[in-house]
Amino acid sequence: MIKTVITSFALCLISLSTPVASNSATVVSKAITGSSKTETNTDAAVTFAEKQMMFDSYVQDIYAAAKLQKAGLAYDVFQKALIGYQNFKQRNLLSPSKSVLTVIDFTKSSSKKRMWIIDLKSKKVLFNNLVAHGRNTGEARAVKFSNAPNSYMSSMGFYVTDQTYFGKHGLSLRLNGMDKNFNSNAMSRAIVVHGADYVSEAFVKQYGRLGRSLGCPSVPKALSKEIIELIKDNTCLYIHTADKSYKSDYLNTALAVEDYFMEAPMLAAN
Repeated sequence: MIKTVITSFALCLISLSTPVASNSATVVSKAITGSSKTETNTDAAVTFAEKQMMFDSYVQDIYAAAKLQKAGLAYDVFQKALIGYQNFKQRNLLSPSKSVLTVIDFTKSSSKKRMWIIDLKSKKVLFNNLVAHGRNTGEARAVKFSNAPNSYMSSMGFYVTDQTYFGKHGLSLRLNGMDKNFNSNAMSRAIVVHGADYVSEAFVKQYGRLGRSLGCPSVPKALSKEIIELIKDNTCLYIHTADKSYKSDYLNTALAVEDYFMEAPMLAAN
């Protein structure tokens, strides 16, 4: 029953994934169909390693189909973001009507397009744009981060988008920082997504980098309304950095794998 559906789904994903995943097709087939052991009719017969293979194939499929490598998003960064997204779903923190994931990679220079908004359902990049970091976080590169009020630094980690409002930058989007000690003060610090004139190709051409915010992930003013309307109201946003001290409850791979396994038959049916 369910194992037949899942097997077909897993093999379908693998056939569309990277060469590494394709080489695993036989392994997954044997593992899930149980050629080497006697299995029951329950989901318990599927081992965690087999579920992990399925989840990895799912990640690889979206990465390849959305052409994220070509768009400049590193695989390991996307993988972490998707693990967090899946953990958010498992805890019912995300809007069921939206399938967008926003990733910001602050290991890249501000002169590069280092923000991606991905529709996981259609497997497409909807936006790939410039994004600014805080003025005390660094010049062209983001190197220092803080959760402290008045630090004027960016904060790393996972966020859930909140509601919009009109402020001094026009339409803006509140963010709920979900990682204690890393971004949990985002709401009280007024760390929001907003448009800014200093986030543009023209600014980069003149100064070699973007202007900087007071800690907000500011986006190009011309795109801000579209971006904010798209990702508002309970979607996942992940800010990646090179800071080795960062830890998050939402990078729980086991929970992400188990949650994906439970929803895989429904995804295959769609």
